[in-house]
Amino acid sequence: MSLTLLVLFFILAVLGVPLAVALGLSTLSVLWWFGLPVSMITQTMATSINSFLLIAVPLFIMSGLIMERGGLSERIFDAAEALIGRFRGGLGQVNIASSFVFGGISGSSVADIASLGPITIRSMTSRGYPLPYSAALTLITATLATLVPPSILIIIAAAASGQSVGGALAGGLGPGILLALSLAVYNYWISRRYGYGKQVAFDRARTVRALLRALPSIGAPIIILTGMFSGIVTPTEAAGLAVLYTLLIAGLVHREIGWCDVIQLAIQAGRTAGAVLLILMVASAATYIFTVDQLPRKASGLLEVLGGSGFMVLILMGVIFLIVGMLMDIVAAALMLIPVLMPSAVQAGVHPMHFLIFMSASLAIGLATPPVGTCLFATAYVSKLPIPTLIKAALPFYAINIVVLILVAAFPQIVLWPMELLT
Repeated sequence: MSLTLLVLFFILAVLGVPLAVALGLSTLSVLWWFGLPVSMITQTMATSINSFLLIAVPLFIMSGLIMERGGLSERIFDAAEALIGRFRGGLGQVNIASSFVFGGISGSSVADIASLGPITIRSMTSRGYPLPYSAALTLITATLATLVPPSILIIIAAAASGQSVGGALAGGLGPGILLALSLAVYNYWISRRYGYGKQVAFDRARTVRALLRALPSIGAPIIILTGMFSGIVTPTEAAGLAVLYTLLIAGLVHREIGWCDVIQLAIQAGRTAGAVLLILMVASAATYIFTVDQLPRKASGLLEVLGGSGFMVLILMGVIFLIVGMLMDIVAAALMLIPVLMPSAVQAGVHPMHFLIFMSASLAIGLATPPVGTCLFATAYVSKLPIPTLIKAALPFYAINIVVLILVAAFPQIVLWPMELLT
């Protein structure tokens, strides 16, 4: 049954059928063909979406859109540039830092590129950075939003697997910080080696002005992180506060959006979240078929033969995650893979949170790789670079990502320590 479902799904996906529709049709066909109750598809879909935690998804998307339209993200970039952009390789570090901060508000990699991409690429090239390098760095730093709280992927994965959303978000901080530091080290080395970036004199007045302008904007990630990890608010409540705060700053302080903009942004956030959550609903019905077919037990047996230790099991799964992440939407991929592989990983001694974060980090690479990498195409559009040129420039960053993945697989503490410390 499971194999039939997967084959049907991939055939429909290759034919261009939207992923949610392809998965729903495949699930319905298998239920009917094998004589299982078709009513299960509506029951499981209704149950999967009936969660207070999932309200955080459209709210975090909305806060990111408000920051993009209201100029908050641009002010964060200007402040970072004023502080460290004057050093050799400084604008590359600004690119990394601003993506890290913005990812901690929107939880969306594509939103990062849409808002910060044109600014960072234009600023870097004007300071002597090659366009392919600037675009490639922007492409990879955008994937930080998939790891840094409040990652939309991690929220959905944790909710779908029955794990603590707050704990999973905290666990994503470790790999997120590790990847950001690794990118910063490489950027510093390559900038010094090839002389990227023009060094400018320190302008104290400009720096103070930039910091004061960005001060209200920086309050958004502080509210989200301190609120969630202190236990004062739930992730969903933190998302609501983020929308309210960014709306007040963008509308009353910066005065760059009006009520008409808010309505348009709410519709846009609803459409984006609806597409994501629809995949979650139909994937829950597919999970029912996997369970009936005992696919998790079969996968466990195969991994026991091929793998052994928890580290080797994660490495084998990492190969699967990388391949699947390159071929399909990462939210759909996560929801398809969690019920199949998570029980196998846990049986091999892998902590559930370690599995979820490792999976998220692996799938995130798919955002930056062909053939369906949304961030790859968004960056190519913003930078006006051909896809092959952008991929070639990004090869060193792909290698850095792989090294970080291996470290995360080998050292569970990278995930578990932040989770234990913050929750």
